[in-house]
Formats: sequence, C-alpha cells, structure tokens
Amino acid sequence: MSETSVANTLRRPRAARHSSAPSEAPAETTSTTSAGELDTAYLETLLGYNARRAALAVISVFLQRMEPFGLRPVDFSVLTLIAHNPGITSRQICTALDILPPNLVGMIKSLVKRGLIERRAHPTDRRAQGLHVSAAGKRLQREAQSTATQLEHHMSLALTADELQTLNHLLRKVYRP
Repeated sequence: MSETSVANTLRRPRAARHSSAPSEAPAETTSTTSAGELDTAYLETLLGYNARRAALAVISVFLQRMEPFGLRPVDFSVLTLIAHNPGITSRQICTALDILPPNLVGMIKSLVKRGLIERRAHPTDRRAQGLHVSAAGKRLQREAQSTATQLEHHMSLALTADELQTLNHLLRKVYRP
C-alpha cells in the first residue's frame, strides 16, 4: 500500500454530531442540521463506526509517536510479540495478529535487515525458525512500548480505569468470540 493510500485510509473523518439518544435512529434523516453539522446519530449506534473512529483517533497519534522508531503499527505488534515470546515462529505471529504469511515475510526481512530481530533454529521443529529480538531490538522495543503505554494513557484519559478495562474486554469479545 502506498503512503498516499495509507494516509487516505487513516484520514480522520469530520467531527460527528453527538446525539442524546444514540440507540435510536431518527425517524426521518436530514442531510444537515440547522447549525450545518451532519446527522450521524444512526452511525453512532454502529459498533464498526465507533470502533473505526476510536481506532483512527489512536492510530493517527500512534503513527506520529512511532515515527522516530521507524515502526508502523503492525511492525510494533510483530516486534512486541517477538520480544514477549522469544522463539515465536512466523506461523504463530500470523495466527496471533491475523496476518497472511506472504505479508509477514517482508516485515520479518525488514526487521532482520534493521538488526532488530534474529532467526534461530527452532528447538523442536527443524522446519521452523524461532524469532528473537537482538540487543538493539530489545532497546528499541522497550522504548517503543513505553511510548505506546504513554499514548494509551493519554488517549484514554476520558475513561476510568474500570471503564478502560471493560472497553478492552468488550472489544476482545468482538474479535475473539
């Protein structure tokens, strides 16, 4: 995907009008309100719409904060999985992150080329290679993880700790039924 198409995909939608009754769709849809704001009441009842809006808000800041590390969200996820699971295989990464194997190959090559990870013989499967972070990869991953943790804290300030835990739990129920 080119940088232009990534930027278009990650472009923030215009601000939405907040409805006092988001669970009910308006009886009649109008294209704009008297103030010129769009009526998004129905969209705001949809899980996908709300999840996408939240993801876009977080991802745009994530991209800025990970730029000094040269990590995209998927690179960060792959590097973090390897750091927290030394010896993990590519197959395990694909399963955990729902990535197609051909798409992971280039990411792994790039991380190896940057000296962030190493391939080693797998201890129990001669056909597989275990992936490990290098010393440089450990340092970069720790710094990037600290940055991601700070970002998560900043982006979730409107939520209590219990609300954040509940939100994460409920979102996992959607993609891990």
